[in-house]
Amino acid sequence: MPANILNLPCYKVLGIQENEHDYHIDVEAAEPPTSCPHCQSSNLVGFGRREQMVKDLPMHARRVGLYIDTRRFRCRSCGKTFYEALPEIDEKRLMTKRLAQRIGKQAIKRTFAGIAKEVGCTEFTVRAVFSDYVNELEKTTRFETPKWMGIDEIHLIKPRGVITNIQNNTIVELLPNRNKDTVVRFLHHLEGKERIQYVAMDMWMPYRDAVRAVIPQAEIVVAKFHVVRMANDAMERVRKSLRESLTPKQRRGLMHDRFVLLKHECDLNDKERLNLDGWTKNYPELGEAYRLKEQFFGIYDAESPDDAQAKFIQWQKSIPPEIADAFADIERAWGNWTMPIINYFNHPVTNAYTESLNGLIRVMDRLGRGYSFDALRAKILFAEGARKHKPSRPKFERQERRQPEPGPVMMHGLPGNFKNFEMADSFARMVPKPAPEPKPCIPTSTESGIPEKNYGADISTLIRMIENGEL
Repeated sequence: MPANILNLPCYKVLGIQENEHDYHIDVEAAEPPTSCPHCQSSNLVGFGRREQMVKDLPMHARRVGLYIDTRRFRCRSCGKTFYEALPEIDEKRLMTKRLAQRIGKQAIKRTFAGIAKEVGCTEFTVRAVFSDYVNELEKTTRFETPKWMGIDEIHLIKPRGVITNIQNNTIVELLPNRNKDTVVRFLHHLEGKERIQYVAMDMWMPYRDAVRAVIPQAEIVVAKFHVVRMANDAMERVRKSLRESLTPKQRRGLMHDRFVLLKHECDLNDKERLNLDGWTKNYPELGEAYRLKEQFFGIYDAESPDDAQAKFIQWQKSIPPEIADAFADIERAWGNWTMPIINYFNHPVTNAYTESLNGLIRVMDRLGRGYSFDALRAKILFAEGARKHKPSRPKFERQERRQPEPGPVMMHGLPGNFKNFEMADSFARMVPKPAPEPKPCIPTSTESGIPEKNYGADISTLIRMIENGEL
Protein backbone atom coordinates (compact mmCIF):
# COMPACT_ATOMS: atom_id res chain seq x y z
CA MET A 1 0.00 0.00 0.00
CA PRO A 2 1.40 3.45 -0.86
CA ALA A 3 2.55 5.69 1.95
CA ASN A 4 0.00 8.17 3.29
CA ILE A 5 1.48 11.38 1.93
CA LEU A 6 -1.68 13.42 2.57
CA ASN A 7 -1.27 13.92 6.31
CA LEU A 8 -4.97 13.13 6.63
CA PRO A 9 -5.27 10.20 9.08
CA CYS A 10 -8.98 9.84 8.36
CA TYR A 11 -8.18 8.54 4.86
CA LYS A 12 -6.22 5.56 3.53
CA VAL A 13 -4.20 6.03 0.35
CA LEU A 14 -4.97 3.27 -2.19
CA GLY A 15 -2.89 4.46 -5.13
CA ILE A 16 -1.02 7.43 -6.59
CA GLN A 17 -0.58 8.58 -10.18
CA GLU A 18 1.27 11.72 -11.20
CA ASN A 19 2.20 13.76 -14.23
CA GLU A 20 4.05 17.01 -14.80
CA HIS A 21 1.33 19.14 -13.25
CA ASP A 22 -0.92 16.98 -11.04
CA TYR A 23 -1.18 14.25 -8.43
CA HIS A 24 -4.15 11.85 -8.76
CA ILE A 25 -4.55 10.03 -5.46
CA ASP A 26 -7.04 7.20 -4.84
CA VAL A 27 -8.27 7.16 -1.21
CA GLU A 28 -11.04 5.81 0.99
CA ALA A 29 -12.26 6.71 4.46
CA ALA A 30 -10.22 4.92 7.12
CA GLU A 31 -13.22 4.16 9.35
CA PRO A 32 -16.50 2.99 7.78
CA PRO A 33 -19.76 3.99 9.52
CA THR A 34 -20.93 1.78 12.37
CA SER A 35 -24.56 2.92 12.67
CA CYS A 36 -27.42 4.12 10.50
CA PRO A 37 -27.81 7.93 10.58
CA HIS A 38 -31.61 7.47 10.38
CA CYS A 39 -32.40 4.89 13.08
CA GLN A 40 -28.96 4.46 14.73
CA SER A 41 -29.06 0.70 14.06
CA SER A 42 -25.73 -1.09 13.60
CA ASN A 43 -27.20 -3.72 11.27
CA LEU A 44 -25.64 -2.42 8.03
CA VAL A 45 -24.74 -4.05 4.75
CA GLY A 46 -22.78 -2.76 1.76
CA PHE A 47 -24.90 -1.40 -1.10
CA GLY A 48 -22.50 -0.24 -3.79
CA ARG A 49 -19.85 2.46 -4.25
CA ARG A 50 -19.22 5.68 -6.15
CA GLU A 51 -16.13 7.74 -6.83
CA GLN A 52 -15.94 11.42 -5.88
CA MET A 53 -13.11 13.71 -6.90
CA VAL A 54 -12.25 16.54 -4.51
CA LYS A 55 -9.40 19.08 -4.61
CA ASP A 56 -6.74 19.23 -1.89
CA LEU A 57 -3.73 21.38 -1.07
CA PRO A 58 -1.08 21.44 -3.83
CA MET A 59 2.06 19.37 -3.16
CA HIS A 60 5.49 19.62 -4.75
CA ALA A 61 4.23 22.39 -7.08
CA ARG A 62 1.55 20.01 -8.39
CA ARG A 63 -2.20 20.26 -8.08
CA VAL A 64 -3.82 17.47 -6.05
CA GLY A 65 -7.04 15.62 -6.78
CA LEU A 66 -8.39 13.05 -4.30
CA TYR A 67 -10.49 10.27 -5.84
CA ILE A 68 -12.51 9.05 -2.87
CA ASP A 69 -14.02 5.58 -3.14
CA THR A 70 -17.23 6.39 -1.27
CA ARG A 71 -19.15 3.40 0.10
CA ARG A 72 -22.92 3.13 0.14
CA PHE A 73 -24.76 1.19 2.87
CA ARG A 74 -28.26 -0.11 3.47
CA CYS A 75 -29.75 -0.41 6.94
CA ARG A 76 -31.45 -3.77 7.42
CA SER A 77 -33.56 -2.34 10.25
CA CYS A 78 -35.21 0.65 8.52
CA GLY A 79 -34.39 -0.25 4.90
CA LYS A 80 -32.91 3.15 4.08
CA THR A 81 -29.68 3.63 2.16
CA PHE A 82 -26.97 6.25 2.70
CA TYR A 83 -23.41 7.11 1.68
CA GLU A 84 -20.72 7.24 4.30
CA ALA A 85 -19.80 10.68 5.58
CA LEU A 86 -16.53 12.10 4.24
CA PRO A 87 -14.48 13.74 7.01
CA GLU A 88 -12.44 16.93 6.37
CA ILE A 89 -14.42 17.72 3.21
CA ASP A 90 -15.99 21.17 2.79
CA GLU A 91 -19.78 20.99 3.01
CA LYS A 92 -20.44 23.44 0.18
CA ARG A 93 -17.97 22.37 -2.50
CA LEU A 94 -15.76 19.47 -3.60
CA MET A 95 -12.56 20.40 -1.79
CA THR A 96 -11.00 19.68 1.56
CA LYS A 97 -11.61 22.07 4.46
CA ARG A 98 -7.91 22.84 4.70
CA LEU A 99 -7.81 23.85 1.03
CA ALA A 100 -10.82 26.14 1.50
CA GLN A 101 -9.13 27.70 4.52
CA ARG A 102 -5.90 28.25 2.60
CA ILE A 103 -7.71 29.77 -0.38
CA GLY A 104 -9.46 32.21 1.95
CA LYS A 105 -6.21 33.32 3.58
CA GLN A 106 -4.27 33.52 0.34
CA ALA A 107 -7.01 35.51 -1.40
CA ILE A 108 -6.41 38.36 1.07
CA LYS A 109 -3.01 39.05 -0.49
CA ARG A 110 -3.08 37.37 -3.91
CA THR A 111 -5.19 37.59 -7.03
CA PHE A 112 -8.10 35.19 -7.47
CA ALA A 113 -6.86 34.17 -10.91
CA GLY A 114 -3.42 33.24 -9.55
CA ILE A 115 -4.89 31.07 -6.79
CA ALA A 116 -7.29 29.36 -9.20
CA LYS A 117 -4.40 28.45 -11.49
CA GLU A 118 -2.36 27.08 -8.57
CA VAL A 119 -5.03 24.81 -7.06
CA GLY A 120 -6.77 23.82 -10.30
CA CYS A 121 -10.23 25.32 -9.84
CA THR A 122 -12.16 28.18 -11.42
CA GLU A 123 -11.80 31.81 -10.45
CA PHE A 124 -15.51 31.81 -9.58
CA THR A 125 -14.86 29.09 -7.00
CA VAL A 126 -12.06 31.11 -5.44
CA ARG A 127 -14.36 34.12 -5.18
CA ALA A 128 -17.05 32.01 -3.49
CA VAL A 129 -14.59 30.51 -1.00
CA PHE A 130 -13.16 33.94 -0.27
CA SER A 131 -16.66 35.32 0.35
CA ASP A 132 -17.39 32.57 2.89
CA TYR A 133 -14.02 33.14 4.56
CA VAL A 134 -14.66 36.88 4.92
CA ASN A 135 -18.15 36.23 6.33
CA GLU A 136 -16.57 34.07 9.05
CA LEU A 137 -14.01 36.78 9.79
CA GLU A 138 -16.83 39.31 10.10
CA LYS A 139 -18.44 37.17 12.82
CA THR A 140 -15.25 36.70 14.83
CA THR A 141 -13.39 40.02 14.33
CA ARG A 142 -14.21 43.11 16.36
CA PHE A 143 -12.41 46.42 15.92
CA GLU A 144 -12.07 48.77 18.86
CA THR A 145 -14.36 51.78 18.55
CA PRO A 146 -12.16 54.87 18.09
CA LYS A 147 -12.45 57.82 20.44
CA TRP A 148 -11.20 60.06 17.61
CA MET A 149 -12.93 58.98 14.42
CA GLY A 150 -12.25 60.10 10.87
CA ILE A 151 -14.89 59.98 8.11
CA ASP A 152 -13.92 60.56 4.51
CA GLU A 153 -14.55 59.05 1.10
CA ILE A 154 -12.67 57.50 -1.77
CA HIS A 155 -13.81 57.16 -5.38
CA LEU A 156 -13.73 53.52 -6.50
CA ILE A 157 -16.17 53.48 -9.42
CA LYS A 158 -18.36 55.58 -7.10
CA PRO A 159 -17.75 57.33 -3.74
CA ARG A 160 -17.17 54.96 -0.83
CA GLY A 161 -17.11 55.87 2.86
CA VAL A 162 -13.88 55.40 4.83
CA ILE A 163 -13.91 55.18 8.64
CA THR A 164 -10.59 55.49 10.51
CA ASN A 165 -9.19 55.51 14.02
CA ILE A 166 -7.23 58.77 14.05
CA GLN A 167 -5.45 58.16 17.35
CA ASN A 168 -4.03 54.81 16.25
CA ASN A 169 -3.61 55.51 12.52
CA THR A 170 -5.72 52.53 11.51
CA ILE A 171 -8.68 51.85 9.26
CA VAL A 172 -11.87 50.60 10.87
CA GLU A 173 -14.33 50.18 8.01
CA LEU A 174 -14.99 50.74 4.31
CA LEU A 175 -18.61 51.56 3.51
CA PRO A 176 -20.24 50.77 0.14
CA ASN A 177 -21.28 54.43 -0.28
CA ARG A 178 -21.28 57.73 1.62
CA ASN A 179 -25.04 58.20 1.97
CA LYS A 180 -26.53 59.33 5.25
CA ASP A 181 -28.50 56.08 5.71
CA THR A 182 -25.36 54.00 5.28
CA VAL A 183 -23.35 56.06 7.79
CA VAL A 184 -26.27 56.07 10.25
CA ARG A 185 -26.58 52.30 9.98
CA PHE A 186 -22.86 51.83 10.63
CA LEU A 187 -22.82 54.18 13.62
CA HIS A 188 -26.03 52.72 15.06
CA HIS A 189 -24.58 49.20 15.18
CA LEU A 190 -21.19 50.39 16.44
CA GLU A 191 -20.47 48.96 19.88
CA GLY A 192 -19.28 51.58 22.36
CA LYS A 193 -20.30 54.53 20.17
CA GLU A 194 -21.05 56.59 23.28
CA ARG A 195 -17.28 56.80 23.91
CA ILE A 196 -16.58 58.65 20.64
CA GLN A 197 -15.32 62.14 21.50
CA TYR A 198 -14.41 63.78 18.17
CA VAL A 199 -15.30 63.09 14.55
CA ALA A 200 -13.13 64.67 11.84
CA MET A 201 -14.76 64.99 8.42
CA ASP A 202 -14.98 67.07 5.28
CA MET A 203 -17.92 69.39 4.61
CA TRP A 204 -20.34 66.72 3.39
CA MET A 205 -23.76 67.29 4.92
CA PRO A 206 -24.82 63.59 5.22
CA TYR A 207 -21.79 62.91 7.45
CA ARG A 208 -22.71 65.75 9.80
CA ASP A 209 -26.38 64.78 9.90
CA ALA A 210 -25.55 61.13 10.60
CA VAL A 211 -23.19 61.98 13.46
CA ARG A 212 -25.64 64.39 15.05
CA ALA A 213 -28.43 61.83 14.80
CA VAL A 214 -26.59 58.84 16.29
CA ILE A 215 -23.70 60.19 18.41
CA PRO A 216 -24.74 63.71 19.41
CA GLN A 217 -22.15 63.83 22.21
CA ALA A 218 -19.27 63.80 19.71
CA GLU A 219 -17.68 67.08 18.66
CA ILE A 220 -17.66 67.50 14.86
CA VAL A 221 -14.37 68.89 13.55
CA VAL A 222 -13.89 69.88 9.92
CA ALA A 223 -10.35 68.87 9.04
CA LYS A 224 -8.02 71.77 8.25
CA PHE A 225 -7.04 70.21 4.93
CA HIS A 226 -10.54 70.52 3.48
CA VAL A 227 -10.87 74.18 4.45
CA VAL A 228 -7.51 75.54 3.30
CA ARG A 229 -7.83 73.60 0.05
CA MET A 230 -10.73 75.90 -0.82
CA ALA A 231 -8.36 78.89 -0.69
CA ASN A 232 -6.13 77.23 -3.28
CA ASP A 233 -9.20 76.48 -5.41
CA ALA A 234 -10.18 80.17 -5.27
CA MET A 235 -6.63 81.14 -6.28
CA GLU A 236 -6.92 78.79 -9.27
CA ARG A 237 -10.24 80.33 -10.35
CA VAL A 238 -8.69 83.79 -10.43
CA ARG A 239 -5.69 82.49 -12.40
CA LYS A 240 -7.87 80.77 -14.98
CA SER A 241 -10.05 83.86 -15.38
CA LEU A 242 -7.00 85.77 -16.68
CA ARG A 243 -6.18 83.34 -19.49
CA GLU A 244 -8.39 84.99 -22.10
CA SER A 245 -6.48 88.28 -21.82
CA LEU A 246 -3.05 86.63 -22.28
CA THR A 247 -1.05 85.67 -25.33
CA PRO A 248 -0.47 81.95 -25.95
CA LYS A 249 3.08 82.30 -24.62
CA GLN A 250 1.88 84.05 -21.48
CA ARG A 251 -0.81 81.41 -20.93
CA ARG A 252 1.80 78.66 -21.07
CA GLY A 253 3.98 80.58 -18.63
CA LEU A 254 1.09 81.13 -16.21
CA MET A 255 0.15 77.47 -16.39
CA HIS A 256 3.76 76.49 -15.67
CA ASP A 257 3.96 78.89 -12.71
CA ARG A 258 0.66 77.86 -11.16
CA PHE A 259 2.55 75.78 -8.57
CA VAL A 260 4.36 78.92 -7.46
CA LEU A 261 1.01 80.60 -6.83
CA LEU A 262 -0.18 77.64 -4.77
CA LYS A 263 2.93 77.54 -2.56
CA HIS A 264 3.20 79.26 0.80
CA GLU A 265 5.19 82.45 0.54
CA CYS A 266 7.62 81.24 3.21
CA ASP A 267 8.40 78.13 1.10
CA LEU A 268 9.39 80.00 -2.08
CA ASN A 269 12.99 80.11 -3.26
CA ASP A 270 14.55 83.20 -4.88
CA LYS A 271 13.60 82.21 -8.44
CA GLU A 272 10.04 81.45 -7.45
CA ARG A 273 9.76 84.75 -5.60
CA LEU A 274 10.90 86.55 -8.74
CA ASN A 275 8.29 84.77 -10.85
CA LEU A 276 5.58 85.47 -8.29
CA ASP A 277 6.53 89.14 -8.12
CA GLY A 278 6.28 89.45 -11.89
CA TRP A 279 2.80 87.94 -12.10
CA THR A 280 1.34 89.77 -9.12
CA LYS A 281 2.66 93.18 -10.18
CA ASN A 282 1.53 92.86 -13.79
CA TYR A 283 -1.87 91.45 -12.81
CA PRO A 284 -3.18 93.11 -9.61
CA GLU A 285 -6.17 90.72 -9.33
CA LEU A 286 -3.75 87.79 -9.20
CA GLY A 287 -1.77 89.60 -6.50
CA GLU A 288 -4.92 90.21 -4.44
CA ALA A 289 -5.95 86.57 -4.79
CA TYR A 290 -2.52 85.41 -3.62
CA ARG A 291 -2.67 87.81 -0.66
CA LEU A 292 -6.12 86.54 0.34
CA LYS A 293 -4.99 82.93 0.01
CA GLU A 294 -1.98 83.49 2.29
CA GLN A 295 -4.03 85.46 4.82
CA PHE A 296 -6.65 82.72 4.92
CA PHE A 297 -3.94 80.18 5.72
CA GLY A 298 -2.89 82.53 8.52
CA ILE A 299 -6.27 82.12 10.20
CA TYR A 300 -5.07 78.69 11.33
CA ASP A 301 -2.37 80.34 13.43
CA ALA A 302 -5.13 81.53 15.78
CA GLU A 303 -4.89 80.40 19.38
CA SER A 304 -8.61 80.09 20.10
CA PRO A 305 -11.95 79.79 18.32
CA ASP A 306 -12.80 83.41 19.10
CA ASP A 307 -9.49 84.57 17.64
CA ALA A 308 -10.07 82.45 14.51
CA GLN A 309 -13.59 83.85 14.05
CA ALA A 310 -12.31 87.43 14.41
CA LYS A 311 -9.54 86.81 11.88
CA PHE A 312 -12.02 85.35 9.42
CA ILE A 313 -14.34 88.35 9.71
CA GLN A 314 -11.40 90.69 9.15
CA TRP A 315 -10.26 88.60 6.17
CA GLN A 316 -13.78 88.56 4.74
CA LYS A 317 -14.02 92.35 4.83
CA SER A 318 -10.74 92.67 2.88
CA ILE A 319 -11.97 90.79 -0.22
CA PRO A 320 -12.03 93.17 -3.23
CA PRO A 321 -15.34 93.17 -5.15
CA GLU A 322 -13.66 92.27 -8.47
CA ILE A 323 -12.58 88.80 -7.21
CA ALA A 324 -15.33 88.25 -4.63
CA ASP A 325 -16.99 85.54 -6.78
CA ALA A 326 -13.83 83.40 -6.68
CA PHE A 327 -13.87 83.35 -2.86
CA ALA A 328 -17.64 83.02 -2.45
CA ASP A 329 -17.42 79.26 -1.79
CA ILE A 330 -15.13 79.81 1.21
CA GLU A 331 -17.47 82.39 2.71
CA ARG A 332 -20.46 80.15 2.17
CA ALA A 333 -18.71 77.10 3.65
CA TRP A 334 -17.54 79.03 6.70
CA GLY A 335 -21.05 80.34 7.26
CA ASN A 336 -22.67 76.90 6.97
CA TRP A 337 -20.01 75.06 8.97
CA THR A 338 -18.85 77.73 11.43
CA MET A 339 -18.82 75.64 14.61
CA PRO A 340 -17.27 72.46 13.13
CA ILE A 341 -14.55 74.58 11.48
CA ILE A 342 -13.61 76.57 14.57
CA ASN A 343 -13.88 73.46 16.77
CA TYR A 344 -10.49 72.63 15.26
CA PHE A 345 -8.87 75.41 17.31
CA ASN A 346 -9.87 73.69 20.55
CA HIS A 347 -9.43 70.14 19.24
CA PRO A 348 -6.83 70.01 16.41
CA VAL A 349 -8.10 66.67 15.15
CA THR A 350 -7.44 66.03 11.48
CA ASN A 351 -8.17 63.18 9.09
CA ALA A 352 -5.01 63.76 7.07
CA TYR A 353 -4.31 60.09 7.80
CA THR A 354 -7.55 59.22 6.04
CA GLU A 355 -6.37 61.15 2.99
CA SER A 356 -3.12 59.14 2.85
CA LEU A 357 -5.14 55.97 3.26
CA ASN A 358 -7.16 56.88 0.19
CA GLY A 359 -3.93 56.92 -1.83
CA LEU A 360 -3.07 53.48 -0.48
CA ILE A 361 -6.43 52.04 -1.47
CA ARG A 362 -6.08 53.42 -5.01
CA VAL A 363 -2.71 51.68 -5.33
CA MET A 364 -4.24 48.40 -4.16
CA ASP A 365 -7.10 48.81 -6.60
CA ARG A 366 -4.67 49.24 -9.51
CA LEU A 367 -2.57 46.28 -8.39
CA GLY A 368 -5.70 44.15 -8.10
CA ARG A 369 -6.76 45.00 -11.67
CA GLY A 370 -10.26 46.01 -10.64
CA TYR A 371 -11.17 44.12 -7.48
CA SER A 372 -14.81 44.18 -6.49
CA PHE A 373 -15.57 46.47 -3.57
CA ASP A 374 -16.13 43.53 -1.20
CA ALA A 375 -12.79 41.97 -2.14
CA LEU A 376 -10.89 45.24 -1.77
CA ARG A 377 -12.55 45.91 1.59
CA ALA A 378 -11.56 42.48 2.88
CA LYS A 379 -7.98 42.84 1.67
CA ILE A 380 -7.67 46.13 3.59
CA LEU A 381 -9.45 45.19 6.80
CA PHE A 382 -8.30 41.60 7.28
CA ALA A 383 -4.75 41.56 5.93
CA GLU A 384 -2.73 39.25 8.17
CA GLY A 385 0.12 41.00 9.93
CA ALA A 386 -1.35 44.48 9.44
CA ARG A 387 -3.65 44.53 12.44
CA LYS A 388 -2.65 46.79 15.30
CA HIS A 389 -3.13 45.40 18.82
CA LYS A 390 -1.43 48.07 20.92
CA PRO A 391 -2.70 51.66 21.13
CA SER A 392 -0.46 54.41 19.83
CA ARG A 393 0.81 57.12 22.13
CA PRO A 394 -2.02 59.67 22.44
CA LYS A 395 -1.63 62.69 20.20
CA PHE A 396 -1.00 66.03 21.88
CA GLU A 397 -4.27 67.81 22.48
CA ARG A 398 -4.26 71.54 23.11
CA GLN A 399 -5.47 72.50 26.56
CA GLU A 400 -8.67 74.50 26.53
CA ARG A 401 -8.27 77.96 27.98
CA ARG A 402 -10.52 79.14 30.75
CA GLN A 403 -13.31 81.34 29.50
CA PRO A 404 -14.45 84.49 31.34
CA GLU A 405 -17.82 84.52 33.06
CA PRO A 406 -20.56 84.57 30.41
CA GLY A 407 -22.03 87.96 29.66
CA PRO A 408 -24.26 89.43 26.97
CA VAL A 409 -23.46 87.80 23.63
CA MET A 410 -23.02 90.24 20.72
CA MET A 411 -24.02 88.44 17.56
CA HIS A 412 -23.48 91.28 15.06
CA GLY A 413 -20.72 90.81 12.50
CA LEU A 414 -21.12 87.01 12.36
CA PRO A 415 -22.31 85.00 9.34
CA GLY A 416 -26.06 84.96 8.83
CA ASN A 417 -26.84 81.41 9.90
CA PHE A 418 -24.48 81.76 12.86
CA LYS A 419 -27.19 83.78 14.65
CA ASN A 420 -29.34 80.96 15.90
CA PHE A 421 -29.85 78.91 19.00
CA GLU A 422 -28.00 75.90 17.62
CA MET A 423 -24.79 77.92 17.24
CA ALA A 424 -25.23 79.51 20.66
CA ASP A 425 -25.68 76.07 22.15
CA SER A 426 -22.57 74.83 20.35
CA PHE A 427 -20.55 77.71 21.80
CA ALA A 428 -21.79 76.74 25.25
CA ARG A 429 -20.52 73.21 24.66
CA MET A 430 -17.02 74.59 24.08
CA VAL A 431 -16.71 75.70 27.73
CA PRO A 432 -14.16 73.38 29.38
CA LYS A 433 -15.70 70.47 31.25
CA PRO A 434 -14.23 68.81 34.35
CA ALA A 435 -11.77 66.10 33.41
CA PRO A 436 -13.10 62.59 34.08
CA GLU A 437 -11.55 60.47 36.77
CA PRO A 438 -8.62 58.43 35.40
CA LYS A 439 -9.48 54.82 34.75
CA PRO A 440 -7.14 52.00 35.73
CA CYS A 441 -5.06 50.62 32.90
CA ILE A 442 -6.31 47.18 31.87
CA PRO A 443 -3.63 44.83 30.51
CA THR A 444 -4.26 43.49 27.03
CA SER A 445 -1.81 40.62 27.11
CA THR A 446 -3.26 37.23 26.38
CA GLU A 447 -1.28 35.91 29.36
CA SER A 448 -3.64 37.81 31.68
CA GLY A 449 -6.63 36.01 30.21
CA ILE A 450 -7.94 39.19 28.53
CA PRO A 451 -7.96 39.04 24.71
CA GLU A 452 -5.87 41.55 22.80
CA LYS A 453 -7.68 44.53 21.36
CA ASN A 454 -7.86 45.00 17.60
CA TYR A 455 -7.53 48.64 16.55
CA GLY A 456 -7.72 47.88 12.82
CA ALA A 457 -5.23 47.66 9.96
CA ASP A 458 -2.21 49.93 10.41
CA ILE A 459 -1.58 52.03 7.32
CA SER A 460 2.22 52.07 7.62
CA THR A 461 2.22 48.27 7.81
CA LEU A 462 -0.09 48.05 4.79
CA ILE A 463 2.26 50.28 2.79
CA ARG A 464 5.26 48.14 3.75
CA MET A 465 3.41 44.96 2.77
CA ILE A 466 2.54 46.40 -0.65
CA GLU A 467 6.14 47.54 -1.24
CA ASN A 468 7.41 44.04 -0.34
CA GLY A 469 4.82 42.32 -2.53
CA GLU A 470 3.06 40.74 0.45
CA LEU A 471 -0.35 42.17 -0.33
